[in-house]
Amino acid sequence: MSLILEGVSKIVGSNTHIHTTDLTLEKGTMNVLLGPTLSGKTSLMRLMAGLDKPTAGRVHWDGRDVTGMRVQDRKVAMVYQQFINYPSMTVYDNIASPLRLMGKSASQIKEEVHKAADLMQLTPLLQRKPLELSGGQQQRCALARALVKNAGLVLLDEPLANLDYKLREELREEIPKLFEASGAVFVYATTEPEEALLLGGNTATLWEGRITQFGPTPSVYRTPVDATTARVFSDPPMNFLNITKANNRLSFGDAQSAEAKGSLAQLADGTYMAGFRPNHLELHAHTADAMEFQTQLSVTEITGSETFVHLDHHGDRWVGLVHGVQMLTAGQALNVYLDPSHVYIFAQDGTLVSPAAYAKAA
Repeated sequence: MSLILEGVSKIVGSNTHIHTTDLTLEKGTMNVLLGPTLSGKTSLMRLMAGLDKPTAGRVHWDGRDVTGMRVQDRKVAMVYQQFINYPSMTVYDNIASPLRLMGKSASQIKEEVHKAADLMQLTPLLQRKPLELSGGQQQRCALARALVKNAGLVLLDEPLANLDYKLREELREEIPKLFEASGAVFVYATTEPEEALLLGGNTATLWEGRITQFGPTPSVYRTPVDATTARVFSDPPMNFLNITKANNRLSFGDAQSAEAKGSLAQLADGTYMAGFRPNHLELHAHTADAMEFQTQLSVTEITGSETFVHLDHHGDRWVGLVHGVQMLTAGQALNVYLDPSHVYIFAQDGTLVSPAAYAKAA
């Protein structure tokens, strides 16, 4: 059982929501759609579900062409960030509703409802109505209803965004296991790279209606095919810097340069884009060959255990994520350091030339 998108696109008026897309999702897999707001995640899921018909291309489900088939005629479960429940029904009846439509017996319905309610921590609330619940509880009710449908295709569009941190972490771990055990094709949309990494499985990165890369999540993260994918799969986005390599030296901004060492020494002479994630910028050199950059601090954001530092490097805007509470002054000169093993090299057109050495070794 697989879901295949073959040359699928979606155009509304003069706007292309989804560019021509080929994608195969296999039975029992968990697939993350990762991209910023308006990148096309929801539009793509609506095409998968049958809520929208593609402008071009075909959708195949379990060997059948289901292009244009109504969502009611497909075995699909979908949960949105903006939860949808039946306000006049109790939580029990909301969860039971798809089971009744399937013709399940009362004993089967009771068993399935209580199993899903236990997972979603809703058992004490089964006799309440949705409007008597908090937003997080209402979302868990919608998730429970999707769970009991035992659908072949499960589409979750940022379903945990409204939940508290502790419950979100628990469900991130538990829900995929349950759906995967059922053999469903599981699709989960998120804007958060960290969430994609926690969920595992496969990840498709989206940017402006295009899938830029699809594959095992750790592989996409460590070896992005281009700068756009690297930017999407980093929060804050990956930092970039134009560099020139000549005579075993790297030159970057305002006459700064450093010896090309490690994998950077293997580059052919020429002009490139270097990319590095915010958490790899440091306020102190921790390796003998660390590259030093002279920057100006724009602003700091202290989160508690970490500090975001927003930097100006001769016109390049960077963000660093450093450990601890850093008491720094906006406008001050600040030297930052970067281990060359954390540097990705891209061609000027954005194509990956060489992944970071640490990613090769992972």
